[in-house]
Amino acid sequence: MAPDVPPNSFQTTLPAELHKFRYLTEQQVSELTGRALQTLRNDRFHRRGLPYHKIGRSVRYKLLDVLSVMESRRVDVEAL
Repeated sequence: MAPDVPPNSFQTTLPAELHKFRYLTEQQVSELTGRALQTLRNDRFHRRGLPYHKIGRSVRYKLLDVLSVMESRRVDVEAL
């Protein structure tokens, strides 16, 4: 199953054990990224930060989007 991410973004296939985590709650994203829950909420309010899906009052983040954003901000210390 190929991930549905744009061609130029970080590409990965999810291991089988992560398929149940395809979409994450804001609490899960907070734990995964180390960003405070309120920071995620502020980012959504100001329309910045991680892409998300809104279903009614429920907010979900796509795991591949979170991983892609994290990978895009990687700092290679050997290149410095």
